[in-house]
Amino acid sequence: MRHIVVIGGGIIGLATAHELAARGDRVTVLEKESRWGAHQTGHNSNVVHAGLYYKPGSLKARMSVAGNASIVDFARENDVPVEVCGKLVVATSEDEVPRLEVLAERAAANGVPAKRITPEEAREHEPEVACVAALRVESTGIIDFPAVCAALVRKLTAHGADLRLDTPALAIRDARTGGGVEVATPRGVVRADALVNCAGLHSDRVARLAGLRPKATIVPFRGEYYELRPERAHLVRGLIYPVPDPTLPFLGVHLTRMLDGSVHAGPNAVLALRREGYRWRDVSAADLAEVARFPGSWKLARRFARTGVEEVLRSFSRKRFAASLARLVPAVREEDLVRSGAGVRAQAMLPDGSLVDDFLIEHAHRQVHVLNAPSPAATCSLEIGKQVADRVAEQF
Repeated sequence: MRHIVVIGGGIIGLATAHELAARGDRVTVLEKESRWGAHQTGHNSNVVHAGLYYKPGSLKARMSVAGNASIVDFARENDVPVEVCGKLVVATSEDEVPRLEVLAERAAANGVPAKRITPEEAREHEPEVACVAALRVESTGIIDFPAVCAALVRKLTAHGADLRLDTPALAIRDARTGGGVEVATPRGVVRADALVNCAGLHSDRVARLAGLRPKATIVPFRGEYYELRPERAHLVRGLIYPVPDPTLPFLGVHLTRMLDGSVHAGPNAVLALRREGYRWRDVSAADLAEVARFPGSWKLARRFARTGVEEVLRSFSRKRFAASLARLVPAVREEDLVRSGAGVRAQAMLPDGSLVDDFLIEHAHRQVHVLNAPSPAATCSLEIGKQVADRVAEQF
């Protein structure tokens, strides 16, 4: 029986560990926090994505369609709250309609059930929405991703996995005997036959600890959310998204009804001032210096200078945030919004300033490193776990 050590206890690490254990491997999971899914998994919008945005043939496209089905099935089999409610992608002006059509073509290429509908049909789903055309995507859903993590932990425990919270990886080296790896932790050294890195916001650092020189660096982007006041939550029945601007790296603020009936609005996208910086006052001089030393950061900033300024202004202005939402639902007013939480996206960036579009997985001897797994990675987590387990098997 092989022994695999997995670094990272978010949904990707737990899903990968679950797949490895199901295949008969002995698994140890190391998580530096005191709870599972503490960062990206526990701070996202809990959307089960359909896969319409991604380049046909890419890992994101293929895994989103498969992952949408597998994560919903997993939730239903394990009493995890999930609702397949569908969503609207809306063009709010005529100049957005060609982009909506391109999106519909991409959905068809990816095998995503999506239908072009009229404004009148859109208002049958969302009476308060404003649009000149829309795309109805039936397979999008809402799920409780932290509850998925809890279910995975239960399954791993039943498999006899060694699950260690409060256990960061401090150093990694090749084992002196046996050809495996050794991971130093505050509680001693873990010796294993192979290592899997699913450390999310710290995945590039863990890769460097293991002796790799990853081609991409993680740059953290914070996404901030508002909520509609409870008495205004009736304005949104499901999920309402804008047509994304293909020249920009993120989707734009949108409206999402959660499982508890609340409506989240956002996220925007601003540079986080530390890797786990959920607020403006969360600052790390070391993390900022790392971003400043990375040439890609400056190239991206120059390319999207105006957009970056707008995002920062919207971060500090509830009025601007409300105006963005009112393009989708005109009845949303500034006073309807209350501050909610924030998440930090672990986005891999290349030295030329381009953001890594697809999931990125790199290898070394008896090592597999997941180096870019932002949204829709939670949706795709079970599929990513299978892919990583396959790549671990290739190492032997």
